[in-house]
Amino acid sequence: MAVSHLSVYHWPAADGRRGGTPHMHLTCSEGYVVTAGRGAVQTLTAAGYEETPLEPGTVAWFTPGTIHRLVEADGLRIVVLMQNSGLPEAGDAVLTLPPEHLADPEAYAAATAIPQGAPRAEQARAARARRDLALDGYRRLRDARDPQALADFHAAAAALVRPRLGDWRERWERGAAAAAAATGEQLDRLAAGDASHLADAAVRSRRPAEQGKFGMCGYLDVYRF
Repeated sequence: MAVSHLSVYHWPAADGRRGGTPHMHLTCSEGYVVTAGRGAVQTLTAAGYEETPLEPGTVAWFTPGTIHRLVEADGLRIVVLMQNSGLPEAGDAVLTLPPEHLADPEAYAAATAIPQGAPRAEQARAARARRDLALDGYRRLRDARDPQALADFHAAAAALVRPRLGDWRERWERGAAAAAAATGEQLDRLAAGDASHLADAAVRSRRPAEQGKFGMCGYLDVYRF
């Protein structure tokens, strides 16, 4: 599990809504715990388009393959929970760029990069530009109302990330898979009357490793575990 704290971008888009960059995860579920403000998450799946209201106390989540766009109405702030040991930070996300960008890995990388080490204003311009480009592709998908258009996006996204799947598998094996295996071992021990693992109990805490990072949906305070 990966945790971050998100303050949604306030930049207005062409449709007048303020918010983040529409994108999709290929292997990770994502959850929101709304802590302040109000807004919504727009989603697009094979079942169609939906808009889910978000307000303090709301918990919302969705599975891989859900195209999602956060929009804010009044200072929306969210705790974001991501599956698979931070795999999204290793690239498990594809932005809804127009098809010509998805077909060319170099064009996609150039269009989505945030210049590291550049002045913050330059990073903000890059984040906003990629957001607006992704909104162009998102609107095409949403307005097409064509299952084939969505299937084509899924196929293009899968092709784009295929070279990284070996690294993803290693991260999953070290993290989520290892944690699940450890739970299985503990259940086996308890079934055998062995509670010795409880002597290894520990307490840990973290402060954000990065604050105000330009994420896909907004400014992120990122925790490393």
